[in-house]
Amino acid sequence: MRGDERTQDGMFSYVSLEQRVAADHPLRAVRRLTDAVLGTLSPEFDALYAASGRPSIAPEYILRGLLLQVFYSVRSERLLVEQIDYNLLFRWFVGLGMDDAVWNHAVFSKNRDRLLTSDVAQRFFAEVNKQAKKFMSDEHFTVDGTLIQAWASQKSFRSKDGSDDDDSTDFRGQKRSNDTHQSTTDPDARLYKKSYGKESKLSYLGHALVENRNGLIAAAMVTHADGYAERDAALLMLAERQQGRARRITVGADKAYDSEDFVRTVRELNVTPHITKNDKNRSSSLDRRTTRQPGYAISLSRRWLIEKGFGWLKQTGPLRQVKLRGLEKVDWLFVFSCAVHNLIRLPKLIAQPPAMLREQCA
Repeated sequence: MRGDERTQDGMFSYVSLEQRVAADHPLRAVRRLTDAVLGTLSPEFDALYAASGRPSIAPEYILRGLLLQVFYSVRSERLLVEQIDYNLLFRWFVGLGMDDAVWNHAVFSKNRDRLLTSDVAQRFFAEVNKQAKKFMSDEHFTVDGTLIQAWASQKSFRSKDGSDDDDSTDFRGQKRSNDTHQSTTDPDARLYKKSYGKESKLSYLGHALVENRNGLIAAAMVTHADGYAERDAALLMLAERQQGRARRITVGADKAYDSEDFVRTVRELNVTPHITKNDKNRSSSLDRRTTRQPGYAISLSRRWLIEKGFGWLKQTGPLRQVKLRGLEKVDWLFVFSCAVHNLIRLPKLIAQPPAMLREQCA
């Protein structure tokens, strides 16, 4: 029997948003973890806002909305707010009711900028890692860096002294370097290429320290793009990791980290360098004292974990080319996206039986 088409909606709805979302939906576990993390950050949020005045958008709403933006690769805040308005799943995750009004996208972006200029990303990242502590190795790590394309064009890379005040549409044959030129769009971006034979782009460098058990990100930061930034950032993250600890750890890395000063400084931090040897037309800084150990080969075999994380951050996350300008804001976005990467991995790790977790490499 053919059903009748209804031409008028009912005036009332007796189904709540909670009933609309399936009981086994993956975002349910993520929402529980997110609420636990945001609950611990409430004192941090109080310090960002005045005690009186007109209420702004709750920071919990903003951060949940930004989580959705990373999860579903939403390209802009305008589109995110639009989807929160009509997408019941997005409304439920953010915490809005069925009849609650959605904010203007410009108001959302302005309130987001208040969080961008604070250390909320690092605090959020630290709280997520507290939830993931039992799934993370505290002895074996891998470090690496990735190129993040800046939101600036090559035409904006102009001479600092104003000697090329033309339209700069044709710069073929000109010698341009970071010493003499600077982007007018994003002054913090640097002209850099990751490897030989590649074109130079205005970029930042993102750095991550990944534990070798499940590939969760243990530390993250962004620096200016230059040839020494990867090693310097690795030393900073390792020094923070080893602060107040007497137990020796290991760190794996590619051959770009095989330099005498880096290996010496890492050993002074009570860290054993498991670095791929760079002995082509030169001598490596590592010898048989390190490379003959079984743990050296194991660390090198786990290096793919950090590439997997970078792949997710660029393919699904917003880090292939950032839409924010300035080192501080790009660093906020990178650290927050690393926290999102860990957060989305946690429900599957929690659901694994303990026996399977014990069998994994520590």
